[in-house]
This record gives sequence, structure tokens and C-alpha cells, in this order.
Amino acid sequence: MLTGAAPVRQLDPHAVDELTETAHKILADYGTSAARPELLRRIARSASRLGETIHQVCRPVDTDDGLYVLRGLPVDDEGIGPTPTSWATAGDRAAAWDLILLLLATVMGHPIAWEGQQEGRFVHNIVPSPGHEDEQTGASSTVLLSPHTEDAFHPGRAHLLLLACMRNHDAVATTAASIRKVRLGADDIALLSRPVLPILPDDAYAAARSFAGGEPPKVPALWQTEAGPTLRYDPAYTPLDEAPADYRAAYDRLTAELERVSVAVALEPGDVLVVDNDMAVHGRVPFRARYDGTDRWLKRASVRVPGRRSRPYTEADEHGYGQTALVALS
Repeated sequence: MLTGAAPVRQLDPHAVDELTETAHKILADYGTSAARPELLRRIARSASRLGETIHQVCRPVDTDDGLYVLRGLPVDDEGIGPTPTSWATAGDRAAAWDLILLLLATVMGHPIAWEGQQEGRFVHNIVPSPGHEDEQTGASSTVLLSPHTEDAFHPGRAHLLLLACMRNHDAVATTAASIRKVRLGADDIALLSRPVLPILPDDAYAAARSFAGGEPPKVPALWQTEAGPTLRYDPAYTPLDEAPADYRAAYDRLTAELERVSVAVALEPGDVLVVDNDMAVHGRVPFRARYDGTDRWLKRASVRVPGRRSRPYTEADEHGYGQTALVALS
């Protein structure tokens, strides 16, 4: 695993001022970052008026790394208050950052939320939470958060994932690996391109995990597009023991290759990591949470890119385990 190897796009001071001033103006007018329809419409109007520099740094991921870091935005460590111990208690903490993320997400495409996750919020607070240390979710800490495609179980998952760092005193690394950098044999690619196994909902989706409206759909782990290979991958929620031995072996080789090309990025406050969710998987190294207000704190936004053709047409037939995405249209 390589450390810190991620392309960086630097925001100039004028662009930083434009983004932060726009976010604070919206917050002053609405008094909250809770994404009501009228606030989302205001964000869409404001995003369309942002300068060309911001639109340029928000251009699509354009390297085989499958990600980049947007750098230059400031975070006031004292002003944002202590790290919450749960997304449910975060409320409007660092609310201006919710709006900054939504502005960036709207420049890139359509922000999405999920009815079954964090009460339908468009920006999630990712913090370690007592009692969840060993889960394969963003609330964990002491275990390795396995590399995965965000919301891999759902056909309406995001094309882009934005992770904004509020606090990271312990330099806890986010990991990422791009399918465009792995080396797999033709036989493995052929096997993994077949719909052999389902991907089940993760622990953050209680209603989806109890869904009884149909059999879990079997999905391919890999497929080819005009731009190159893409993937849909979440080994922690894939019942690999139900697959034939040759498929499991190919999946193991994919896992080993993703580990070989993985990078570890210790985000600094103000960094926004942008991950192409079709090209790269992401995770997190283990750490020990203190629950004293100084722990790692990220904010997360998800984006669909209109008109993007990066997924098999068969995904349209999936039931999505009853989960519905809420889409903020520009």
C-alpha cells in the first residue's frame, strides 16, 4: 500500500472565498443546513453562478487513480466544536460545510440521499460511535473498514463520493484502490463479469436488510465500458461461500490486486477527497477512538452524474432492497 499518493487539485484564494461566502450567505438566510426543497433549489441556483475556476476543479476524475483531493478550504478547529459521538447528535455542527459540500456536489452532478440512512440527510457526518467499533460501517473504528464500492447493493448508488475532512488529529488514513490499475488474467475478468452473487445491504440500512420483496439480485463484480473497466465490490456483504471455487479464487485475486495498488490518504482538515465510485473502492485503516471530542470527523456527500453510462443495463431490473434514493436536481 502506498501512502499519500493521490492527485491534488488546489483551490485558489478567490475560489475559496467564493465558495465559503456563498455557503455562509445561504446559511444566514435559512438558519440551518437541513436540506429542505427550497434550500436545495437555492443551492442549485447558487452553484450555477459559481465561477469557472470552481467548475474546472470539479471536472470529472481524469486519471486512472480514480480519485483526487480538492485542497485549499479552511476549517476552524475550535469553531466547528467537538467531534460528535454519533451522526444522530451532530445536528447543524459545522453547518456551513454541509452547504459547501452540497455546492460542490451540485457543480459535479445531482446530490443524492437515502430514505433509509441518516434520516434522509444529503450530507452525512462520519464519526466513530460507541458500540459500533467493530462494524463494517463509517461508525466503526477498531477494525479495518474493508475497501468497498459505496452503497454497492443498490443500482442507484452514487457515481461520485465526496469526503470532507473536518478533523483528523491522528492522521487516520482513508484507503482507495482503482480497478484501472489492477492486473487480472482474461479468465478472471470473464468470471467476475458474470452475475454470480448478490451484494447485500450493509449494516447502515436496517430496513433494507429485512427486505422481503424478492430474491437478492445476482450482480457482476466487473464490467467493461468505453472508458475502461469499472467495478461493483463489497466483500464484507458478498456471500462468497455460496460461489463456485473458481469464482472465489478469481475474487480473491481481485482482492489481492486491489490491495497491491491501494493508496492510503491521511486527509487534512479542509481536504475534500473525491472518489469515482465506479472506478475506485475506498475504506479506512483501524484506529482507537477516544470519544473526547477530538476524534476523526468527516462529512460525506454522494453524487449522481446525469447521462453517465458506466453500468450494465440489467441494473434497471433490480429492486434495490426497497431503498429509495432522494435526488436533488440542479
